Amino acid sequence: MDILIWGGAAISVVGLLGLVYCIFRVAKAKRANLGDDALREAVKKVVPINLGALFLSVIGLMMVILGVFLG
Repeated sequence: MDILIWGGAAISVVGLLGLVYCIFRVAKAKRANLGDDALREAVKKVVPINLGALFLSVIGLMMVILGVFLG
């Protein structure tokens, strides 16, 4: 079950890095003083990446919990 725990932890870290990337990308767009429409477009482009990263984090944490319960 160690593989399940460490694999889940690795997947969670990848998801967390994706979330941090999204935060920095949106912060960069906000600092650029874009107009309302341009800022909306920048955020729209980040939303799928954000959801994918959140999904990876949740799946990784589920794997860790499953590994702990089964181990």
